Amino acid sequence: MLQLSKNNKKKVLEKIKCGSIDAADVSLPNLIDTIVLKMKEINLIDKLSNSFKDKRSGNKKLPLDILIALAITAKMKLKTSLTDVIFAVTDGELLSELGWNIWDTDRDISKGLFTEGVIRNLVSKYESKELIDSYNHYVQNNVMPSIDICPSIYILDCTKLKVNLDNKNYENSEVISVDGEPLRGYKLGTLRGLMDDSGIIEEIVYGSVKTHDLELCKDMILKSNCLRNGDILINDRGFISRDIINDLKLKRGVDTYIPSKKNMTIYSEAVSIARSQGKWLKHPNRKRKTQEIQLVKNLGAMWESNNPAGDVDLCACVVHDKKDDKYYVFLTTDTSKTARQIINTYELRPEIEEDFRQIKDFWKLEDFKSTKYNFITFHIIMTLIGYMYFQLYKNMEEGNKYSGKSLPVVLKNYKSDKQKSVIVYSGQYFGVFPFIEFIQLYAGCSAKVRKLLDPTLALV
Repeated sequence: MLQLSKNNKKKVLEKIKCGSIDAADVSLPNLIDTIVLKMKEINLIDKLSNSFKDKRSGNKKLPLDILIALAITAKMKLKTSLTDVIFAVTDGELLSELGWNIWDTDRDISKGLFTEGVIRNLVSKYESKELIDSYNHYVQNNVMPSIDICPSIYILDCTKLKVNLDNKNYENSEVISVDGEPLRGYKLGTLRGLMDDSGIIEEIVYGSVKTHDLELCKDMILKSNCLRNGDILINDRGFISRDIINDLKLKRGVDTYIPSKKNMTIYSEAVSIARSQGKWLKHPNRKRKTQEIQLVKNLGAMWESNNPAGDVDLCACVVHDKKDDKYYVFLTTDTSKTARQIINTYELRPEIEEDFRQIKDFWKLEDFKSTKYNFITFHIIMTLIGYMYFQLYKNMEEGNKYSGKSLPVVLKNYKSDKQKSVIVYSGQYFGVFPFIEFIQLYAGCSAKVRKLLDPTLALV
């Protein structure tokens, strides 16, 4: 059976001296627990319950924020099954800070097995939209104010989430053709705010893979609380809309950066003007040695909406690749910018693509263990929060040395300076003992008690 234990070292010490020990395990420090501990220290763990409603009808002894924190930690450790959630945290210091733990009285605790019922019953009570709303509320109303970070540049993008093509049981999944190949799945839209060396996905939308990117994200673009006057929004061609660009500029004071399609009049005019003026400058990106750039202004009339009188002006950075004699046009509603500023801003966009690559390839975002829509959403949300915690940690003094590195690279080279500790369970309590203290305690115990502790000592 499962035993819920509360951290009380004094009680456990008394039990040890009496020889009343149920289980013990060695705690081995690791980077993920260190990151979660830091999130606990800055109160982000405690604030999870501010955004995720506790829908449990009974057995609320374990705080909801701890339960969710365990789920997030499991995703950070690439444990995608609900079976892994309860035993996701193994670091003694973090367990001590969280104050709660669960262990199985009928099994070897080192195996980390338990019934999935606790977490499964919780997830089943949420609709997908509730989970999405909870993520957005948590990031915008709890995380961002707590860390005192206020991005002014945002990247908007969508990514497809693939599932087994032949499994029609994935709820709400649909099939589309991508480059002539069928793909079954969903679509995730994200609004990512830039930090010093990384970014935070501050708002998400989630839906059918058949839905056009612009349709899926339209409400988020126009209504998001993240975007403020003076901010910058970087889009790709999938979000081209004159009406939305106008609204963002006129109603919200947000400037858009977006590439033009080659079949648009504004593209042809911008290229024609640039060629005729011939005021080319060197591309600021040293990797683009064969490219040159030029500013073209007063292009607003070249791309009209149904209400031309309400169209805002546009300028463009025209890029000419001399190697293959091709042209690219990058538009913005901020007509005060130079060609160099426009292209430097737009070249921030690949950061979101790198985010998607990492959370899919390494963080196992598409490794769904259930075909139920709300369980899939729960996996996505917990994974994204874990990814956000890692990004936040890299922007802090403790994690600054990992700046610019992905989690696989960091884990490969990680060396902990923390000591091992021992977790001892007795009834409804557990205690965490630094290894040296445990050895001293062991030496002072009777032979009967030492015999009970010998299996734990053998693990070291």
